[in-house]
Amino acid sequence: MDARQYNQQAWDQLVERQNEWTQPVDADTVARARTGDWEVVLTPTIPVPRSWFPEMKACRILGLACGGGQQGPIFAATGAEVTILDNSPKQLEQDRQVAERNGLEIRTVEGDMADLRAFAEGSFDIVFNPCSNCFAETVLPIWRECARVLRGGGILMTGFSNPAMFIFDAIKLERGQLEVRHVLPYSELTDITDEERQSFIERGEPLMFGHTLQDQIGGQLAAGFQLTDMFEDRDPKNALSRYMATYTATRAVKM
Repeated sequence: MDARQYNQQAWDQLVERQNEWTQPVDADTVARARTGDWEVVLTPTIPVPRSWFPEMKACRILGLACGGGQQGPIFAATGAEVTILDNSPKQLEQDRQVAERNGLEIRTVEGDMADLRAFAEGSFDIVFNPCSNCFAETVLPIWRECARVLRGGGILMTGFSNPAMFIFDAIKLERGQLEVRHVLPYSELTDITDEERQSFIERGEPLMFGHTLQDQIGGQLAAGFQLTDMFEDRDPKNALSRYMATYTATRAVKM
């Protein structure tokens, strides 16, 4: 199975089902952003600190795997030059619709978050990557590509799932039951049964991958980034969040 192709179709279906991460911001939110009143998320609930951002006007931002019409329009409303790359054509269409509705300029590019050859070296001041690399088989190429397309001193902001989320039986976790089953790294291409995988496919759920902290954080360092800040977050809908933070956001600077 081609995981990227399958996940593209799955996310297109999530747009049709109006998943919460496919619902674009409304016109009032864009209007407030134009006045300087705005916030965005990398993880489920906690807004990214405004101190993480530089002056936004004319700031060149790549929203990486960031379609859905949520963060991109807000950035554009602040005066930033915004490019959104996403694997899902229908997620990108959400950004285009908001841009047309609110008179914003947003460039949309369909592509793989681990392959940014569409962009020259040093093209961006910020790469903003909300939780999404759990849909990629490996994260190390993502960090290397982010480093390549950022200018020196450019900022990478990313959110990712705590690896502990993937050691449990996924179906039972959805029911609130914590049963340890898997080792890390985790892949729904290889680490679940054919019957379980078929169940995910029939439900239109994207395939997921659990990456180690060595790859998530160590991979950023190896790619030439220096971590400058981080915070943790929880997903109220996830049973594990009753006991620990299940998401991490990091800010790193290209050295």
